[in-house]
Amino acid sequence: MNSTAIKRSPVPRVAHIGKAEFIRHFKQPARPVVIERLTQDWPARAKWTLDYIQSIAGDVMVPVYASQRARDKQHQHAAAARMPLREYFDLLRAGENNLRMFFFNLLAKAPVLRQDFQFPDIGLKLYKDLPVLFMGGKGAKVQMHFDIDLADILLCHFGAKKRVLLIPPEQTRFMYHVPFSFSALFDIDFSNPDFKKYPALRRIEAGYAELNHGDVLYIPPGYWHYVTYDDISFSMSLRAFPRTPK
Repeated sequence: MNSTAIKRSPVPRVAHIGKAEFIRHFKQPARPVVIERLTQDWPARAKWTLDYIQSIAGDVMVPVYASQRARDKQHQHAAAARMPLREYFDLLRAGENNLRMFFFNLLAKAPVLRQDFQFPDIGLKLYKDLPVLFMGGKGAKVQMHFDIDLADILLCHFGAKKRVLLIPPEQTRFMYHVPFSFSALFDIDFSNPDFKKYPALRRIEAGYAELNHGDVLYIPPGYWHYVTYDDISFSMSLRAFPRTPK
């Protein structure tokens, strides 16, 4: 282990898993897991490429978000631009890695894509109306954050490899997060942290997952995650209702 890196261990990987086993070993104890073959019967596993998505939804206007710090009165989580999906794909193919597609319900705009996947019966009450897509180019990074709705998430991945650093919510006190926010400080590079400036990061014990095409990552509620794209890829998030109203 590199002494300048966050302490981490691999997230467990399974090829298949049944409902009862998933609930007992991962949902109830809130432990991440990568399920390699959950999508094996989905048409999306064979069909979902940039070219295919573009052929279906190339004219759809999408918001894209910058990976850079917000300036002046700009909101950190405001869209940087809107453009047709095919134009965004062209930018990615040309090497763009600052602009990312974030939490976009493309399937609402292109409902034919719903025929390409199923909601798995794995012990999560999945919200059927909000399968959302995330996309980035080679070298893109997503700021460390947790999902404010505290949902159980199945992150279904397509395309090139994507790497995810996962930190459990009980370690939030070490995170240097923005007060009353769901993001860590923008200045922290979690792939190469400055332990001198942020010494509490040495106390973090993270999970680490590499997602290949077709893999599904289970992210329990409240887990912090930091994402790095090895190349152009996208993921669909299937989300469950929060476990408690509070």
